[in-house]
Parts: sequence; C-alpha cells; structure tokens
Amino acid sequence: MEKLNKKDLMSVNGGGITLGVGLLIGAGVVFIIGVIDGFMRPLKCN
Repeated sequence: MEKLNKKDLMSVNGGGITLGVGLLIGAGVVFIIGVIDGFMRPLKCN
C-alpha cells in the first residue's frame, strides 16, 4: 500500500452526498410529511 501526499489526497473524489442532493432529499421528506399531515388533520384556512 502506498501513502498519499497532501496533493494526492486533495484530488481524491469521494462518494459522499453533496449539499444539493442532501437539501433535495430533505425537501422531499418535508413535503411528503406535509402531504400526509394534510390528509390526517385537515384544517380550515382562517
């Protein structure tokens, strides 16, 4: 196994979730929860 120097470490691409994908997943979850809540507890508009 070979040790990587700092330059090589900075050029490694990982498989993590990017900020945009994380925000998109979070927005989708919040939307689905809102739809389910709207069906379970329908409230009148004031």
